[in-house]
Amino acid sequence: METLLPKATQKRQVTAILLLFLLWEAGGATIKYSVLEERDSGSVVANLAEDLGLGLGELAARGARILSKGNKQHLQLEQKSGNLLLKEKLDREELCGDTDPCILPFQLLLKNPVQFIQGELQLQDVNDHAPDFLENEILLKISESSQPGTAFPLKIAQDLDVGSNTVQNYTISTNFHFHLFTRNHSNGRKYPELVLDKELDHEEQPELRLTLTALDGGSPPKSGTSQVLIMVLDINDNTPEFVQQFYKVQVPENRPIGSLVITVSARDLDAGTYGELSYSFFQSSNQVIQAFEVNTVTGDIRLKKMLDFEEIQSYDMEIEASDGGGLTGKCTVVIEVTDVNDNAPELTMSLLINDIPENTPDTVVAVFGISDPDAGDNGKMLCSIQDHVPFLLKRTVENFYTLVTQGALDREERAEYNITISVSDLGTPRRHTQHNLTVRVADVNDNAPAFSQPAYTLRVRENNSPALHIGTVRATDADAGANAQLTYSLLPPSDPHLPLASLVAINPDTGQLFALRALDYEALRAFDFQVRAADRGAPALSSQARVRLLVADANDHAPVVLYPPPNASAPCTELLPRAAEPGYLLAKVVAVDGDAGQNAWLSYRLLQATEPGLFGVGAHSGEVRTARPLSERDAPRQRLLLLVRDHGEPPLSASVPLHVLLVDGFSQPYLPPPEAPGRAPGAGAGADEPLTVALVGALACVSALLVGALLALAAGRLCRRGGAASAGGCAGPAEGGVPGQLLDVGGTGTLAHGYRYEVCLAGGSGSDEFKFLKPVFPNILGQHVERKSEGSPTFENSLGI
Repeated sequence: METLLPKATQKRQVTAILLLFLLWEAGGATIKYSVLEERDSGSVVANLAEDLGLGLGELAARGARILSKGNKQHLQLEQKSGNLLLKEKLDREELCGDTDPCILPFQLLLKNPVQFIQGELQLQDVNDHAPDFLENEILLKISESSQPGTAFPLKIAQDLDVGSNTVQNYTISTNFHFHLFTRNHSNGRKYPELVLDKELDHEEQPELRLTLTALDGGSPPKSGTSQVLIMVLDINDNTPEFVQQFYKVQVPENRPIGSLVITVSARDLDAGTYGELSYSFFQSSNQVIQAFEVNTVTGDIRLKKMLDFEEIQSYDMEIEASDGGGLTGKCTVVIEVTDVNDNAPELTMSLLINDIPENTPDTVVAVFGISDPDAGDNGKMLCSIQDHVPFLLKRTVENFYTLVTQGALDREERAEYNITISVSDLGTPRRHTQHNLTVRVADVNDNAPAFSQPAYTLRVRENNSPALHIGTVRATDADAGANAQLTYSLLPPSDPHLPLASLVAINPDTGQLFALRALDYEALRAFDFQVRAADRGAPALSSQARVRLLVADANDHAPVVLYPPPNASAPCTELLPRAAEPGYLLAKVVAVDGDAGQNAWLSYRLLQATEPGLFGVGAHSGEVRTARPLSERDAPRQRLLLLVRDHGEPPLSASVPLHVLLVDGFSQPYLPPPEAPGRAPGAGAGADEPLTVALVGALACVSALLVGALLALAAGRLCRRGGAASAGGCAGPAEGGVPGQLLDVGGTGTLAHGYRYEVCLAGGSGSDEFKFLKPVFPNILGQHVERKSEGSPTFENSLGI
């Protein structure tokens, strides 16, 4: 049950609180409150918001917290109302013992921004303990020779309360020999003394029994009693006397149990039983009796338990020496406990933020307090963190620190920090405490994706299958999480005529590139496009890379022979004089290939011949030359089968036949005449001369035709084949043939002349005449190239025209 204070006391408290509040506003560092002990949990101590001049919601907005020394929390803050509440019922005697006043320090922490406000709660005593004597009976031995006025000290009563609630007065039951006097000691305690008013007579009354009552100052007062047994002794005229009336000694708190603290000594001039002394504690508290013991014979005072400087710093006691006659002497012993550095510093974490976003300097990571219950240098502390970490320790108020970031953190440089907070005291030996923190750097999307290379060159062979994987572009992002997840896409091409969307596709997750349809080297040899990689951060960052796709040629075009013309109505026939020397250029095979590279490299060979060894073909030039001199045994009509092959894989080829007619100069060819009806063998001998005259005339006509043809060519008109080609077995450059002066780069051989002869046999005329026709010019080549260009725009370039 709560005990109310007098109104005058309440007024003084209110005045003190107002004065403290004014001091706080003027720059003081501590707010002070007082409350009665034993109040129920949740009782209101004060309204912090009103006392600090803060708005009702400002405490909550600033993350206000109440911090107490150590890990024991006595107070709590109700942020909505601003009330400071008791967290539990407080017992002043348990928290402070004999200490008066009983002060409980606390701190108010405002997190945003960080601010500390020191506070003190004074716990006021309530009269909840009655005086109590340690012994139910006090024995006094008083000599009958004692004179009136002699005072006999009595043992005091213990009261755990303080101030006016502790023992204030003693009374003794009514008797004829004694009255009670209450003496005030220097330590504030009340000590009862029994004063003799009338001499005692052992023979008349050997003992007396009185009742001693102790009263405290509470309202109503509480009391405790003890019986006083007085034994009247015969005369013993010398009392024990101590060598020293006052003893003082210092004992370190780590002295082991059983150690000798001090020895007190007294003497008595009497002899016999009256001179035998016995030592004991007199008027000693429970704390003294629990900690020390005295040898009744030797006066040695020894430890009964380990001392603790942080609990009790000093013990005051009185030692009584009693002789056999009941006389006593007393001395005072003060034992001071000296501090030993037996407590390591303690660290109490008040605020801890483990995840810190990068690029945010001066961010609060932790708020903590340190304490050491030792005294002097043993209680002085140093706090630090390890070197080479981007963090700082800032001291805010006494023994409170804030751990903040030193500059902006970069997660890509380091994603996690292990911080060791070291606290050491200045005692001997030093004691240390370490607290480890793990601080993770949260990612911010501050890095754009980066491709593994700024430009990619991919190659794909033409005629590929649709959806063919042709390559992969890769980008990385130094960020983490969604900030590092990438999406790939194709940017619109710079050339609006390039149908990129129908040519190439990209996997948005892996960056794999696919050809959507079969590509044609002859139609599209290479093209460029841009690939974009974007992360999924907010805002999203991206980068680009250039991709060049090269279409590799496949050997999908066989060689096309332009000369000799493969599609003529009759095989092409070349005239070869029998007087030709070895190496004579008979013809030059002209062929083209729509492919490129080695697929268009052509080689030539003689596949079949009427006379093996008579002719040879240049493997690279395609020139057909005589390999040996001609003889009379060689057949006048030779048939050659020429093969043109490219270097592709697999190689493709084309063949074309070539007929050769052996002649003696430009006279009648050496041919057996067809057997005419009615003609006798050997009848043709007389016709040789008319034939020679005809040949000479034909040559003159051909020369005239050549001059006309050159004039026509200069005028831009191409000569077309006359009706001679349709006359039957005529052999010459048919459609698709190519004149040598346009195609023969070497400039040697028969194709390098300005004209060729078309030679045919008039098999149906019944005579052995040659028919000389007009020269052939490159009108057929122009038509062929024109048709080919319509199907492949790159064909013209492959020919080099």
